[in-house]
Amino acid sequence: MTDFLVNYSWIIPVYSLVGALITLPWSLGLIRKTGPRPAAYINILMTVLAFVHGSIIFNLVWTRQGQQFVFHWLQVADLDLTLSIELSPVSFGALQLVTGISLLVQIYALGYMEKDWSLARFFALMGFFEAALAGLALSDSLLLSYCLLEALTLSTYLLVGFWYAQPLVVTAARDAFLTKRVGDIALLMGIVALSTYGEGLNFSQLDSWVSGHQLDSTTAAFLGLALIAGPIGKCAQFPLNLWLDEAMEGPNPAGIMRNSIVVSAGAYVLIKLEPATTLSPVSANALILIGAITAIGTSLMAIAQIDIKRALSHSTSAYMGLVFIAVGLRQVDIAFLLLFSHAVAKALLFMSAGSVILTTNNQNVTEMGGLWSRMPATSLSFLVGSAGLLAFTPLGMFWTYRRWFNGAWDVSWWLIAIVMFVNTFSAINLTRLFRVIFLGQPQVKTRRAPEVPWQMSVPMVALMVVTLITTFAPIKWPLWLSPNTPLSLLQPELVSQYSIPLLIASGALGCIIGSTIKVRKAWARSSNIGVRFIQDLLAYDFYIEKLYDVTVIAAVSNLAKITSWLDRYIVDGAVNLVSIATIFSSNALKYNTTGQLQFYIATIVIGTGLLLWSMINSQWSIVTNYWSSLMQ
Repeated sequence: MTDFLVNYSWIIPVYSLVGALITLPWSLGLIRKTGPRPAAYINILMTVLAFVHGSIIFNLVWTRQGQQFVFHWLQVADLDLTLSIELSPVSFGALQLVTGISLLVQIYALGYMEKDWSLARFFALMGFFEAALAGLALSDSLLLSYCLLEALTLSTYLLVGFWYAQPLVVTAARDAFLTKRVGDIALLMGIVALSTYGEGLNFSQLDSWVSGHQLDSTTAAFLGLALIAGPIGKCAQFPLNLWLDEAMEGPNPAGIMRNSIVVSAGAYVLIKLEPATTLSPVSANALILIGAITAIGTSLMAIAQIDIKRALSHSTSAYMGLVFIAVGLRQVDIAFLLLFSHAVAKALLFMSAGSVILTTNNQNVTEMGGLWSRMPATSLSFLVGSAGLLAFTPLGMFWTYRRWFNGAWDVSWWLIAIVMFVNTFSAINLTRLFRVIFLGQPQVKTRRAPEVPWQMSVPMVALMVVTLITTFAPIKWPLWLSPNTPLSLLQPELVSQYSIPLLIASGALGCIIGSTIKVRKAWARSSNIGVRFIQDLLAYDFYIEKLYDVTVIAAVSNLAKITSWLDRYIVDGAVNLVSIATIFSSNALKYNTTGQLQFYIATIVIGTGLLLWSMINSQWSIVTNYWSSLMQ
């Protein structure tokens, strides 16, 4: 039985896809009498099957070497395009994270989307969404992974634009789709280039390819930059980071998946591409620089937001920035642990935020307060999720940081400074949100806020337990995946000796600062011009959108105007000139239609004579020139 499950492990992503297809009669409105709930139950059942199937295989492969299942998709002459599935502890660990969180989110969505008229359509889209993510977790093929990333982009567009009757939702879906397409196109160029230089299109072949091939520095740099472009878009990194903020217009259950799993999927592909992306120092330094700018910038943006979902989404980009830094430093193990710890804690935070939004019908934190006594499960979930993101012992992120700075890795002071910065401002942001939302006096919209129904509270409590259990994951991580040779643990560097105390102190400092920030509608904006400028600068994302308007968008718009003018007055003008000449000549010739045969014969003779004369004249000039050259 176990051999059967292993041999057919490739069908695990198909479960969710089949569930999405079965629910089409409800999604399309062909079945109305039963209501939309059967569609939700079918998708949840398929996710349970995928989770159980993956759990069995995960227990089997945990202590085994990874193996690949290769499917030959297209064989023509020397071209052999294969689709490869990887069976390894890492791939099935990622699969369990996808299916586990997806199962909890779908149960959560039963309560959150209970009164939505298109519940069946939402669950069908979630099934397609989960199928793409699960396939991406198991894929060992660059070609298959790219196709799944495209499916992920499409499903993101559909889920963000789920409430398509709202103009702001349509704009957010369009911006998210187009922003991610920018990175996807560059990634496709990198994959095509890699296939021409390398031995194949599989992630498992990249290590042998790097060791056996030497590219010139320019080619290696451009190849690495193209390959990291896709993950930049998927992980909402600078300068393609604004889509995640706008995508919060979609339903919150989809936002849970997007901020915990989707961004992790992009970083997961980046980690598997690490041998090629760090082949050139230029691309490796670009990873570090992009990650550092995003981590610092989005941490600052988060503390100025008064929308609860937007504040948390900027925090997601900040932690993905740390993952980019780890990959740029070739510390792949740390990148995996950062992804895992962040995904679980951030999913719990968004579940708690969604509960607050559903109960209060509000996302503005300046209009909240006093929910601790009214929503205890939601409050405790937010508290545990916040602690899971910070260097708070004994939760997962603390042990991830401890593993990063325990002396086994080559780290510098600038790295600990960036991590401390992110940890401090995350603590400020999360403490500020918790204090303003759950503590203090109840506001108008929070006085009668009850606890959410069991469909939402049970997944929150379950994920809270998972967050506490994941404490042991960084401690017991048995795999060594990074290409770097570990340093000696006997004599750790000076930075490693003080890093953990500094991280704990930075988190405590952030909590203290966050507990003193007052956010109320009456004085949300300062009257001081300098403070207001900084406040607006952070709240409006450093005016990056305005910068796009006056640079990229303006350039494209002006180019479109120029090409439109050329098309209208040059191309169309030339075509219209030919048509006018044709009309004029035809109108002129119609008066020569007299019906007299001798006139037609005279016209033909004169025309033929003129044609012969022009030909003889041209040939005579050639002969004359040739004769003159001979005479000279």
